[in-house]
Amino acid sequence: SKPKQAIEEAGGKVTVVSFEAGVARTVNSDLDEGGSYTIDKTFSEVKADDFDGLVVPGGTVGADKLRGSGEAIGFIRAFFDQKKPVAAICHAPWTMIEAGVLKGRTLTSYPTLKVD
Repeated sequence: SKPKQAIEEAGGKVTVVSFEAGVARTVNSDLDEGGSYTIDKTFSEVKADDFDGLVVPGGTVGADKLRGSGEAIGFIRAFFDQKKPVAAICHAPWTMIEAGVLKGRTLTSYPTLKVD
């Protein structure tokens, strides 16, 4: 239930990436307060070449904000172009639909996840 913690406990290094510097506040089940995470880099400061894989967090609000950002979608698409592993939690597949990278792939998701 705590992907960041699980990756770190397995020996991975996590870089929290967002739209702007500061702190990312998360919610559980879209309603309950979650954790707070220091943002390490912004989308403009990173490229997929810098990473071994990507975990896109879930939640309808966060996924909707990500899929509305060309910068975030380009970052996500680059992982697929480079054939790197990508994990998608909850509504995060929205971003991959928006990136146009799921055609021909099998996906388990909420039935409402589709291009508007």
